[in-house]
Amino acid sequence: MKAVISVIGQDRVGILAMTANVCADHNVNVLEVSQTILEGVFSMTMIVNLDQLNITMDEFASEFEAIGEQNNLVIRVMNYEIFQAMHSI
Repeated sequence: MKAVISVIGQDRVGILAMTANVCADHNVNVLEVSQTILEGVFSMTMIVNLDQLNITMDEFASEFEAIGEQNNLVIRVMNYEIFQAMHSI
């Protein structure tokens, strides 16, 4: 199963590394990454493979939400198929 991870917040060193490290800690493979910085605002979208995830999807999403709060970021994890369905006409 794939998921979309989105990260938004004030730019600083280490956001991509932090996100990738959490993925690695849970055996999640990063498939694609897109990031940009607009006037100091960092925005990143990752497509990841959850086939080897070592916790539940809900626990993974909750962990990222908590890490986001601790780091003044908004981090969301969404099932890729649901994301695609929400954004197609």
